[in-house]
Amino acid sequence: MLVAEDQHVVRAALVSLLGRQLGIEVVADVASGADVCAAALRHRPDVAVLDLGLPEVDGLTAALRLREALPACRPLILTGMDRPGHVHRALSAGIPGFLLKTATAEELTGAIRTVAAGGRVIGEGLAEASWEPGVCPLTEREAQVLALAATGAAPREIAAELFLSLGRVRNCLSSATGKLCARTLVDAVRIAERNGWI
Repeated sequence: MLVAEDQHVVRAALVSLLGRQLGIEVVADVASGADVCAAALRHRPDVAVLDLGLPEVDGLTAALRLREALPACRPLILTGMDRPGHVHRALSAGIPGFLLKTATAEELTGAIRTVAAGGRVIGEGLAEASWEPGVCPLTEREAQVLALAATGAAPREIAAELFLSLGRVRNCLSSATGKLCARTLVDAVRIAERNGWI
């Protein structure tokens, strides 16, 4: 794994923390986004943990360049700010991981393992920023089903109301929860209501 962080104390702490995790080896660390690709090509890490605010070349640009230079290395961006534009740009470009610096050590190591295994991670607090502003990620049917769930209607009641099978209702609720990056159905309802989608 490669770590790119311009603040020396933070970088040393990350290297120390991650170096103690089972199955994680830090093979390189750099202080500038301009040094990411060269270090990655030299050491061939599976994952690169990149600070968004790197000097010379920002972490997002470094991640995009890294994907071209070494596609096998999967970037995970760390940021102190939840700016929707950055999150949307990164996810639209296929960057597999975006995490706030407020994440716990367990969340960070879990995210690294997920990204290394081919998965995608969007940190808590960043999920809503990943959607294109004003565009609802739900289908019309998912929004209808979720709106009825918001009233307290049980899946059987929703199925009867919309003339759908119980299985279809459950699939819609599950899909809506996933698309909204919600942990629970209650979270999905809250997110959809706050954004005016139901």
